[in-house]
Amino acid sequence: MNKIRKGDEVVVITGRDKGRRGTVIRVLGEKVLVENVNMVKRHTRPNPQKGTQGGIVEKEAYLHLSNVQLWNPVAKKGDRVGIRTLADGRRVRFFKSNDEVVDA
Repeated sequence: MNKIRKGDEVVVITGRDKGRRGTVIRVLGEKVLVENVNMVKRHTRPNPQKGTQGGIVEKEAYLHLSNVQLWNPVAKKGDRVGIRTLADGRRVRFFKSNDEVVDA
């Protein structure tokens, strides 16, 4: 079970975009793509067959999972996440600071 999943609200803890928050678009192994964070400029060629124009396109680049933390709305900050098995056998994520369950 991954500690960070698609659709989660995360905060960047290191690097150029430190402190910025965003929603996870995609998780790929140990890399994560966050909406409107870590924007890079990509120089693209026009492709008439696909109908795309050339030019400079701004898009998100991947961040390493260790550089983001799950946003805790109660504490209003990024928080560490653990995994726990409930009495009914479900595995859920929880915030380590206040033991609140993330997946309800």
